[in-house]
Amino acid sequence: MSAPISLAPGGSSSRISARAGLEAATERTRQPIVTGTSVLGIKYKDGVMLAADTLCSYGSMAKYKDARRLTKINDATLLGAGGEYSDFQAITDLLKRNALEDKCTADSLYEEDVNEECAREVWNYLRAVMYNRRNKMNPLWNDLVVAGFSQPAGVGDASADEDKPFLGLVDKIGTTYEDSVIATGFGSYLAIPILREKHREDLEEGEARALLEDCMRVLFYRDCRALNRIQIAKVTKADGVLISEPYEIETSWDSASFVEPKGQLEGDGGW
Repeated sequence: MSAPISLAPGGSSSRISARAGLEAATERTRQPIVTGTSVLGIKYKDGVMLAADTLCSYGSMAKYKDARRLTKINDATLLGAGGEYSDFQAITDLLKRNALEDKCTADSLYEEDVNEECAREVWNYLRAVMYNRRNKMNPLWNDLVVAGFSQPAGVGDASADEDKPFLGLVDKIGTTYEDSVIATGFGSYLAIPILREKHREDLEEGEARALLEDCMRVLFYRDCRALNRIQIAKVTKADGVLISEPYEIETSWDSASFVEPKGQLEGDGGW
């Protein structure tokens, strides 16, 4: 038998309302909704280069085909993200607010005198942010790739750290690592073996770009959440951060494994 509902203060209806309000206040993102897939990164002779496609999927639907997932944080730091796109936007806004606050509270009125955060500092800060959200059971559903240089110009031992390229990853629970090649999403399975096999410390910029394009082509073939419309971005001491406009890479579906009928069945494999 159900309990009677009282309209008096403190009655059942008040308790139900309070409980509903508490549940609404503690809602958490249980799964990402609009997501981007792999981000690839590689160190080369002059700096660091990242690649990502421009597709964001709404579940299994390829919904947004101009979602740009590589962004400039400052003149020496580049950020790429896979996972929930709205969380990536929130992280970007957070970093931009921090940069603006640093400028507004700096001792100098001149922008050239304000020390910007280097890539390693941004990477460590994002580690704390992601781990904090994870401990609140409300994670930001992203894998973040941070590229740039280990130390800003004019700080510390220039010969040891200032010109050293930096490439690091932060995942949604705050786990971090650095490497010469990094990939998120399906790229960690399909692209990392190719990158590790062909990576060299003295890679030229053209070689690094061609290698990333080859990996993005493989991902387009094998990852149903990938697209052949990609962006390439680089960070160098000479040019700072440069992000290309989206462009389409050439693909070919003439491979025998794509053409031959599957399961010894005639036809195109459809129903």
